[in-house]
Amino acid sequence: MNVTIIQYNAGNIQSVLYALERLGITATVTDDAAMIQASDKVIFPGVGEASTAMSYLKARNLDQLIVSLKQPVLGICLGMQLMCQHSAENDTRCLGIFEEQVLAFKAKEASFKIPQIGWNTISNLKTDLFKGIAENSFTYFVHGYYAGMGFNTIATTNYIQEYSSALQKNNFYGVQFHPEKSAVVGEQIIQNFLALKS
Repeated sequence: MNVTIIQYNAGNIQSVLYALERLGITATVTDDAAMIQASDKVIFPGVGEASTAMSYLKARNLDQLIVSLKQPVLGICLGMQLMCQHSAENDTRCLGIFEEQVLAFKAKEASFKIPQIGWNTISNLKTDLFKGIAENSFTYFVHGYYAGMGFNTIATTNYIQEYSSALQKNNFYGVQFHPEKSAVVGEQIIQNFLALKS
């Protein structure tokens, strides 16, 4: 299987590579349009800031490339947020694949730390991305912004309020948590993504 990871100015690529290697997959990290288009599966990772990430994508026409892809695409963390309409992080217009808006957490009480860092549950699981995953399974999160609830929501998490911890539209999937850091549950979700049909 030919899997590519989109290379841009965002982190966590190495941990995604390691997670795939544990499943016997050697992925290619690239920003080459032809290589990305020719792959069976595309992973769009990300840890970083929305506006600088979008500027980088636009400068290399990767924004147009991503929205044109026909094979299964998985956005992780910032990758998922960039697939939404707009991010409140520096008032950033994003790729517009998902209808949802990305908003900033606002702590209602001191017990809520921002960003959310650590394990939390995912619920209301839909689509084959979560095949074999139990309701309220724990996954690992690191984020100060979140995607609101909407038509594309396929999993929810509650931290300060309920939000979309996973989105899906056509061949595009996004997860707010880090499957590559989510132990057995995350490994199963990556396997499920790799098993998706184009």
